[in-house]
Amino acid sequence: MVMNKDTAKKTAEILLQIKAIKLQPKEPFTWASGWKSPIYCDNRTTLSYPKIRTYLRENLAKIIEDEYGRPDVIAGVATGAIAIGALVAQQLNIPFIYVRPEAKKHGRKNQIEGFLEKNKNVVVVEDLISTGKSSLNAVAALKEEGANVKGMVAIFSYGFDVAVNNFKAANVKLNTLSDYNHLLEQSIDSNYISQNELDTLQQWRENPSKWKQ
Repeated sequence: MVMNKDTAKKTAEILLQIKAIKLQPKEPFTWASGWKSPIYCDNRTTLSYPKIRTYLRENLAKIIEDEYGRPDVIAGVATGAIAIGALVAQQLNIPFIYVRPEAKKHGRKNQIEGFLEKNKNVVVVEDLISTGKSSLNAVAALKEEGANVKGMVAIFSYGFDVAVNNFKAANVKLNTLSDYNHLLEQSIDSNYISQNELDTLQQWRENPSKWKQ
């Protein structure tokens, strides 16, 4: 859920300006899943821009305090959200940990890196939400270690129905700075795309797994 429309549109504009989000309706990308997509999002690009990462850090921290209260720990999801999660934890001046997709095969065989006491309130930070599967895998790992997961924040979400349903089934609250609908609105307002391209982008979101297949 997006909490503030102005913030959502400004975030979308920033991501478009630095090409963290690229829109190519006429030359679709191919995702790792095999899906053809007119959009590609890599929010790690934001880390190269100090003013932008400060903006994201401050606004994610504000959402956390407004929606969840001040947690005991911030958890980033590896690998895309490790850096932004650490920045948010620094903004709030609280401990930071991160969660791997699975436990390491060597050493201490940790899935969760950092110090986490049981029964601590944790908010998870993500950079991008697609289906939500990897994000919720991190939540499950935290809960297995005794964490009280208050919810999750992310920079951007595609807003897929499958993600909405996955978060609902897991009973995990999600708030994002921006999402696909606000991205399209800002893209039209800023003349990044034409009306025909908007139609294509809207059609993709309706059935992304079958689009152009």
